[in-house]
Amino acid sequence: MQTDSTRDDRSGVTPRTTPTAPATPTAPTAPTAPTTAAKPVTPAHTGPTRHAPHSPPTGTAGSAGFLRALGHRWPTLLALALAVATFVDGLPPVGLLGGLLFIMPLCYLLFGALRGELRPPRVLVVQLAGLVAFGAVALLALTAGDRAGYYVLAAGWFGHAVWDFVHHRTGRVVPRAWSEWCCVVDACGALAMAVLA
Repeated sequence: MQTDSTRDDRSGVTPRTTPTAPATPTAPTAPTAPTTAAKPVTPAHTGPTRHAPHSPPTGTAGSAGFLRALGHRWPTLLALALAVATFVDGLPPVGLLGGLLFIMPLCYLLFGALRGELRPPRVLVVQLAGLVAFGAVALLALTAGDRAGYYVLAAGWFGHAVWDFVHHRTGRVVPRAWSEWCCVVDACGALAMAVLA
């Protein structure tokens, strides 16, 4: 709106306003490009990179994890090596395998005594019962003859593998590495006797 500046001084009339044409819209201008490139925002690194659950680690990280897992299973690896060395040429004599079955629970008693883990008295009673039971199986194998003796020993060795497994789970009486090693040796020995007898 434009105000008419002419004024009639004599009449005391106030200035008139005359309408003006509306402003014509101008064409929009294109936005100008920023002078500096915006830097992308990256989250701060707060810890080790984690892989998605569905994608296994690749490269050396996967190899390192595999070697680390093998390092934790060294008793199993030693037991497998011993089992192969013992049974690769066939079955040792029944007397030797029966003697080993008797010695195994003696080792548990020795470890328990050295570690002070034969208390309360019921723990000692359980270990002595194991010695009597496995000793009886060994004697039965010696009197059963060769072929039947191996089958009896296979059952005894498998029973001792279960004994080892229970001790490994509880972590009592013997070190966990020992019970893991002995469990694998006993299980492999029992399998070898059952197959090769």
